[in-house]
Amino acid sequence: MTSVFASPRTSRRAAAAVAATAALGLVLTACAPSDGGDAVASKEVTLVVHDSFPNDEFAAAASSATGYEVRVVSAGDGGELTNKLVLTQGAPIADAFFGVDTIFASRLVENGVVEPYAPSHLPEGAADHALLDASDSGDGEQRIASTGMIPVDFGATCINIDTAWFAEHGVDEPRTYEDLVKPEYRDLTVLLDPTASSTGASFLVGTVSAFGEDGFADYWKRLTDNGARIEQGWSDAYYGQFTQGGEEGTKPIVLSYASSPAFTVDEAGTSSSTKALLDTCTRQVEYGGVLAGSENPEGARAVVDYLVSGEFQKTIPEAMYMHPVDASVEMPEAWAAFAPEPAADQTHDLPAQEIEAGREGWLQTLGDEIGL
Repeated sequence: MTSVFASPRTSRRAAAAVAATAALGLVLTACAPSDGGDAVASKEVTLVVHDSFPNDEFAAAASSATGYEVRVVSAGDGGELTNKLVLTQGAPIADAFFGVDTIFASRLVENGVVEPYAPSHLPEGAADHALLDASDSGDGEQRIASTGMIPVDFGATCINIDTAWFAEHGVDEPRTYEDLVKPEYRDLTVLLDPTASSTGASFLVGTVSAFGEDGFADYWKRLTDNGARIEQGWSDAYYGQFTQGGEEGTKPIVLSYASSPAFTVDEAGTSSSTKALLDTCTRQVEYGGVLAGSENPEGARAVVDYLVSGEFQKTIPEAMYMHPVDASVEMPEAWAAFAPEPAADQTHDLPAQEIEAGREGWLQTLGDEIGL
C-alpha cells in the first residue's frame, strides 16, 4: 500500500520535532541496535521510536534510572514505525517501542505485535487515554493491560488561525468545520494531504467522525471548491503557506495542533498571534509497549515503566510539545493561557478498530472525489 497509513513521508510530530530541536538543541541521533542474542546477558535493551524523539537524552536518563544499558533506534515516522513492527512480528527489531499513535495503534494489536502488559504504577490520568475499542467496554486500566498499548502522551490536531489577520481584514474568525467552506473564507485555508501526512490523516478521521462515511468526502470537496490548498507535509503548510509561519505565507488558516499557539506567544508572554479552533480537533495518543518475542522482555518492561515515570513525564511538554498522560505534571503557563486542550466531548474521534477497518476505503473515496 502507498497510503499514509502504510508509510507516510511526513511525521505527525513535525511540529514537536522543530520546536524541541530549536528550543533544546536536541541531537536526534539514532543508535544502532545491539546483537539481540546477548541482550539479556549484557543488560542491553533497545527501544525503537518514531523520528521525533530525544533519543540520546532518553537513553542516558533511562539507563541511569533502570540499571539497563538502554539504546534507542529511530524507525521513521509513526506509520513507518508501525509497518516495521508488523513486518517483524515475532522477531522484533527492538525490545520495546514508543510512538505509535491512535491512527495506527489497532494494527499492532490485531497483528499480535505487542505483549499484554501494564506497569504496576500507572500515572494519574493514564487510564483516560487507553486505546478506545469499538464498544468502549471495560475500564481503561483493563484495556491497557489486555492490549499492552500503554499511553505515554497525548495531543490534538486542530485548525489554527492567524488572529491578527482576521482583525486587520475585518473578517470574523471561523470556529467550526462548516465555517471553512463559507464564501468569506475562500482561498484562506491550507490543509495536509492524508495520503502523505499523518497530521492530514488525523484531520481525515475527524471529518469522518463529524460527517460520517457518507458525508466526509463531500465535505472535502466543498473545502477544495472553496479554494483550500492541500500540501504534502506540515512544514510545507505551516512555514510555507501560513501567514504566521513565514514571510511568504498568504493563508491565515492552517491545519496544525492544539499546542501550536504556545509557539507563537510574544516575548512578554501576554498574547499569542495564533489560536486553535477547538471545535475542529481530533485526539491523538502516543503509545509505548513491550514487543512480543523480545530478546529482553524484563528490560523492555523496565524501559516502558520509565516512559510513564514522573521523571520522564515531566519532560514531555518541552521536549516533545505534547501533554504527558500523568495529570499531576505541571504544564507551562503559556499552555494553559494560549494552548488549552479541547474538552473530552469536543473532539471528533473514532475507535481504533474503526480506523483500521475503514481507512483504505476512506482514502479511496477521497481520491475519487478530489483526485488525491
